[in-house]
Amino acid sequence: MKPDDVATAITNALTQGGAQWLIASIVAFLPALWTMALMLHLGRPYVIRTLRRCGLRLGADVWWMSYLLMRDALLLMTFALSWIFFQPSIVANSALPITGSVATLFLLLALAVKLSRRVDDDINAYRLATIFLVVGATLYYFPQVFSVEAASQDALAGIVQAWTSNTNVTVALWLMWISLAGVVLVAIYLFYRALVSVNRKTQAQVKGSTAPIRRSAAA
Repeated sequence: MKPDDVATAITNALTQGGAQWLIASIVAFLPALWTMALMLHLGRPYVIRTLRRCGLRLGADVWWMSYLLMRDALLLMTFALSWIFFQPSIVANSALPITGSVATLFLLLALAVKLSRRVDDDINAYRLATIFLVVGATLYYFPQVFSVEAASQDALAGIVQAWTSNTNVTVALWLMWISLAGVVLVAIYLFYRALVSVNRKTQAQVKGSTAPIRRSAAA
C-alpha cells in the first residue's frame, strides 16, 4: 500500500468520522433546544406578569426585548439545525428520529404563525403557535428517547426498529419528502404574504406622496 493511499484512507476516515460525530451531536443537542424553545414560549405569561411589576419603563423594555430575541432566536436555531432531517443520505444512513422531518415542519408552521400574525397580542394566534410547537416537540422527543437513545434496550427493540430512520428507511424517506413538500408550501405562502405586504406599503407611500401634489393643484 502506497503512502498516498494510506494518507487518503486516513483523510476519508477522519472526514466520515467527523461528519458522523457532528450529526450525532446535533441530534443529541436538539432536544435541549426544543425544551428551551418551549420553556420560553410557554413562559410568556410569567414574563408579562414580571413586566407589570417593573416600575422602570426602560428596564421593562429591555426585559421584554431580551425575552423576544432569545425566544425567536432559539426557534430559528432549532429550525436551522433540524435541516439535517431533509438530507436523504443522512436520513437513510444515520440513526435519526423517524419523525424528525415532520417535527421540523410543525416548527416551521409555528414560525409562520409568528411571522404572519401578532402572536404576542392575539391569544388565538398564540394558542395556534403553541399547538404547533407542542406537537412538533412530541414528534421529536418520542422517537429520540424511545428509539435512538434506547437502541441497547431489548424490551424496546420493536420501537427502535420502527422509529429509527436507518432501520425503517422507506417510511423515513416518505415522511421526509412529504414534510419537505410542506416546507416548500409554507415558504411559498410566506413569500406571497411578504410580497403582498410590500405592494400595499408601496401603494400607501405612493398615495401619500401624491396627495400634497393634488392639493396644491386644486388650490
